[in-house]
Amino acid sequence: MSTSPCILLGVTGSIAAYRAAELVRLMFTRDWDVHVLMTRWATEFVGKLTFQTLSRHPVGVEMFGGDVDWRPEHIEAADRADAMVIAPCTANVMAKLAHGLADDLLTSTVLACQAPLIVAPAMNVHMWDHPATQANLAILKKRGVQIVEPAVGDLACGYEGKGRLAPLEQILAAVDAVLAGKG
Repeated sequence: MSTSPCILLGVTGSIAAYRAAELVRLMFTRDWDVHVLMTRWATEFVGKLTFQTLSRHPVGVEMFGGDVDWRPEHIEAADRADAMVIAPCTANVMAKLAHGLADDLLTSTVLACQAPLIVAPAMNVHMWDHPATQANLAILKKRGVQIVEPAVGDLACGYEGKGRLAPLEQILAAVDAVLAGKG
């Protein structure tokens, strides 16, 4: 049995999903046991094989249909996690998390997971500033979710402002703090 911390990394359908591949690589170099769960939309940006190769584990996308033992995949994954990270996290997935919706493997795993949750949002500046997104953010913070706020800068959509995925070092620092019991 591995003594390495088990990190579940959720990847959602944002252009910033390509940066999650580097995040997995950096987590792996820290000797963390990284397991990736992707939304279907995330697979439009980065393929499962990328994350499977970098993490050295199968990648979960679909809620049903995979070869699993008798335990549902989302429960088994949730039970082994020392921390769960969603990076990048879209406004859509933030809304699902805030309101307890579990309509895919990632969001079902979040609801079943007792480990600390770290969310690193990435989206268009107007989506980030929208009152609904800010209300969902407040709900998540009130529940104790660690938020790694987006950075300010040029966005892939051509806008400039707050919405870029935070620097990977900040996300790693948040995981470090959670694993050390300080998050």
